[in-house]
Amino acid sequence: MTTDESGTSCAGEDPYALFLQTGHGPVYLRLTDGRQTRMPAHRWHAPPTAADETVLKRCVSPVLDIGCGPGRLCRELLSRGAFALGVDIAPRAVAQTTALGGIAVCRSVFDRLPAEGAWQTVLLADGNIGIGGDPRALLGRCIELIAPMGVVLVEVDPDGVEELCTAWFEDIYGRKGPPFPWARLGAPALHRIAKDLALSVTDQWRYSHRCFLALAHQGSPSSHPN
Repeated sequence: MTTDESGTSCAGEDPYALFLQTGHGPVYLRLTDGRQTRMPAHRWHAPPTAADETVLKRCVSPVLDIGCGPGRLCRELLSRGAFALGVDIAPRAVAQTTALGGIAVCRSVFDRLPAEGAWQTVLLADGNIGIGGDPRALLGRCIELIAPMGVVLVEVDPDGVEELCTAWFEDIYGRKGPPFPWARLGAPALHRIAKDLALSVTDQWRYSHRCFLALAHQGSPSSHPN
């Protein structure tokens, strides 16, 4: 999960930035229509879960973790001998990743990034397919980042949803972070967008309530399901 904490006069009052600093939640995602979702903030500082393991075992080095947050996945990959770089626009998230032994850059995925076109795995975990509020543009950017035989591992909404929205973070005290464009996407919508972008869905799996897909360039060896 990633967001921009620079839009507030005091970043410490932003619930997302405050959680990164203290580790104390809960944190909620609020949409403009009033809907509220409790974020899985407990996962952001915790060791990888069994569901995370299903993603980690599919990662081939080098790995780019987009919206890395405090870096639990990219740090775990490094500990297993894979090269993994985290990317996040929240300075506190990047600072925590590096302080805990990871490698990360404070940058938007749409900015120039290291080793473009050479990443064997790009991660969009924890709903980060919503970054920027335009999944098609985000996946188009991922195409520029992955190697010819690379894959994009995407976590999607477990429901068949396709929604572009504006959201912000809130806490139980009513403090609000700055609004940002966001998106929710289920597997059927991701299949359709991937086809439009000449990407093949090479794998799809669920673990408990979480749902994941692997995407690759059409025609590459990676595009043939195992």
